Amino acid sequence: MFQQIVIACFLVFGVAFTLLALGLSWLLSPTNPTEGKGLTFESGMEPLGPPWIRYRSGFFVYAVLYVVFDIETAFLYPWAIAYGKSVTNWFFFAEMLIFIAILFGGLLYAWKEKALSWH
Repeated sequence: MFQQIVIACFLVFGVAFTLLALGLSWLLSPTNPTEGKGLTFESGMEPLGPPWIRYRSGFFVYAVLYVVFDIETAFLYPWAIAYGKSVTNWFFFAEMLIFIAILFGGLLYAWKEKALSWH
């Protein structure tokens, strides 16, 4: 029962602190709206063209694939450290082979769907 009370206190204090900080920043922040504050700023130059342009969805697919494979391959380093300390344990090795096979399957699927082709 004590653990639930501690968790509830953390939750209440966390929400109260967040609301207090947001409320104080809203009350104490200076507001001086001018026309210049609403302008778009790009490297000190006036923007050219409309701010809403259409991007190809391929950019998004590349970004998602990069993040997925970058984050997933970051798991290889701790595995290599753990495996290097216990070479006799083949379970770690088989587990990582399955993990790499799943990653490779995802890469093959992205390639088959032509998500990696640039047009």
